Amino acid sequence: MRPSLPRLASNVSALPLQQATSNILPPIPLYRRLLRAHRKLPAPMRVLGDRYLYDEFRRHRTADNPLHVIGFLSSWKIYLDQLEQEGSDAITRGRRLDPEMLDKLSPEQVGQLYELMHAAKAVWKSPAEIREAGEEVLREAEATAVEEAQGEGKKQ
Repeated sequence: MRPSLPRLASNVSALPLQQATSNILPPIPLYRRLLRAHRKLPAPMRVLGDRYLYDEFRRHRTADNPLHVIGFLSSWKIYLDQLEQEGSDAITRGRRLDPEMLDKLSPEQVGQLYELMHAAKAVWKSPAEIREAGEEVLREAEATAVEEAQGEGKKQ
């Protein structure tokens, strides 16, 4: 990211940018403030958040398109403002996805979000619920196999 891009970004006023409390920060100070804000999170969330932050900034380090850079920096600034205003409790509780944001997602991203939702729900299941779900899947698979075998027997 070129040093002049934060100056360009500070003059842009789009709807998501209005949510940010101040101008977009340059990449390195923004990165540092995000790491400091992550210190308030519980240890497992902090490790995950720090790693994700590192990977995302590393991936976007060579971005040349000013619109992508502005979008990237403004999204992280909004996240930083949320962390600083609401604290770690709001982040651990989560929030609903904005319908406008959902409309902007590609079908592949919606599928990934759906899979993530089910994976997140599975984390909070008890071992007994996981066993029951696994047994149900096995019963369904066995029933399907029996039906397929019966269907093939009728064809012959």
